[in-house]
Amino acid sequence: MPEKQMSILVVDDSIDTLEMLSRKLRKRDFTVYTAGNVPDALQTLERADIDLVITDFKMPKLSGLELIRHITENYRQLKVIMITGYPTIDGAVEAVKSGAEEYLIKPFTDDELYNAIDEVIEKIQAEKISKKTNIPESYENYGIIGQSQSMNTVFHSIEKSIAISATVLITGESGTGKELVARAIHYHSPRSSAPFIAVNCGAIPENLLESELFGFVKGAFTGANETRAGFFLVADGGSLFLDEISETSLSMQVKLLRVLQDQQITMIGAKQSRKVDVRIIAATNKNLESLVQQGHFREDLFYRLNVITIELPPLRERNGDLIILTKHFLDKYSKELGKSAPSITDNALQAMKKYPWPGNVRELENTIHRLLIMTDHPVIDVPDLPETMRFSIQQEKGFDKPLKDMEIEYIKNVLASVDGNKSKAAKILEIDRKTLRTKLREVEKKSRE
Repeated sequence: MPEKQMSILVVDDSIDTLEMLSRKLRKRDFTVYTAGNVPDALQTLERADIDLVITDFKMPKLSGLELIRHITENYRQLKVIMITGYPTIDGAVEAVKSGAEEYLIKPFTDDELYNAIDEVIEKIQAEKISKKTNIPESYENYGIIGQSQSMNTVFHSIEKSIAISATVLITGESGTGKELVARAIHYHSPRSSAPFIAVNCGAIPENLLESELFGFVKGAFTGANETRAGFFLVADGGSLFLDEISETSLSMQVKLLRVLQDQQITMIGAKQSRKVDVRIIAATNKNLESLVQQGHFREDLFYRLNVITIELPPLRERNGDLIILTKHFLDKYSKELGKSAPSITDNALQAMKKYPWPGNVRELENTIHRLLIMTDHPVIDVPDLPETMRFSIQQEKGFDKPLKDMEIEYIKNVLASVDGNKSKAAKILEIDRKTLRTKLREVEKKSRE
C-alpha cells in the first residue's frame, strides 16, 4: 500500500477496459480518473493533480505514444505506464524511449498490474527522498540558484535593493548572471507591474545609442519618418537595465548623468524635455574605478550609479554551487530534449570542480546542454567532458621536470616510434647523426643513473 492516496488517470478507448481498471485500482484505494481518448486525458491533466497515467498504446487519432511525449515535455514529475494488446519489441522500445516507466501486455494479471504500479511508486518516493537530501531548501532565491556564502551575500543585497528605488550597479565577470539579478530586483519590487527593459550598451553602435535610449521626433534627421519613443520612455514607471555601461562614450555618459540628476529626457529633435520615472540598474564586467582613473569613465556618473553595488562572484569561488547548478541544468535540458537525465561520476565532477570556468554559469549551462545533446549513455564520465577540462587535469602532472629531461624523454619516444632507426630519428628531430649520437649517450647515461 502506498503511504498516501495516489491519483491515477486511465486512458483507453475501450469502455470495458476503463471499467475493469477503475475497479481494480479502487480496490487499492487509489483516486481514479478515466478518459476515452487523448484530448479528454489532456483536459483531465490540466484540472486534476495526477500522479500516474496508465494509457493504452493504440487509440484512434492520437495514440498513447503521443500522450506520453506530451507528458514528458510538460509534466516533469508525472509517471506513465503503457498497456497494449498489440505487443511488439519496437513498440515497447518506443514507449520506454518516450518516457513510459513500465510496459504491460494485455491481458495482464492483477499481480502484474499492481507490481508495475508499486515499481512506479518506489521511483516517485526515491526521487522525493533524493531531492530532500541532495538539494538544500535554500538552493534557489529570487529565481537564482545558489547556496554558497558568497551567493547568500548577493541575495541579501537583492533584498535590500528591492525595498528602495535607488540606482544599482551590478559588477562581475561575464556569465555570472548580472541580468538575472537585475530582473530579480525589478520583478520583486513595487515596480514589477511596469516594464523591465534590458539594453546592451556595447551591442548598439555609438551613433544609434542616443536615439535608442531617448527616442526621436519626426524629421529630427534623415530617415526619421515618424516619432519614436526611446527605451527611457518605454520603461517609464519601471526599470531600465543598462548592461555593459562601461562601453558608453564620454559624451553619452554626460547625457546619462543628466537623466539621473534631473529624471528628464530630451528626444532627439525635440524642443522640450519630458519627465520620466525610471529606475536605473547598470552592470559591467570591468572595474569602473580603474576606468575613472584612466579617464575613460566619468567620475560623477560612477558615483551616481554606485549607490548600491552588488558584486557577483565567479563560479570558481562559489563553493558547492557547481553541483546544484549542474543538476538544475541537467534537469532543464533533459526535459527539453525529452530524455532521462544522466548521472555524473565523481571523477567527472572533480574534473569540473578543478576547471576555472572563465565563462562562469553561462559556460556551465552551455557545457551541460552540449553534453546532453552529444552523450547517449546514461552516465557522464571524464572522457565525455570537453577537452579543455580533461587537459586541465592532465597538466597537473609532469610539469616539474627540467627541460633537459624532457628532451631526453622525447628522443627516446622518437627512437621507439621508428624501431631504433637512427637515420629516421635524426631526420624527424632535424639534427645530424653526430648530434643524435651525443644525445643518445646522454640518454644512456641517464638510464644508468
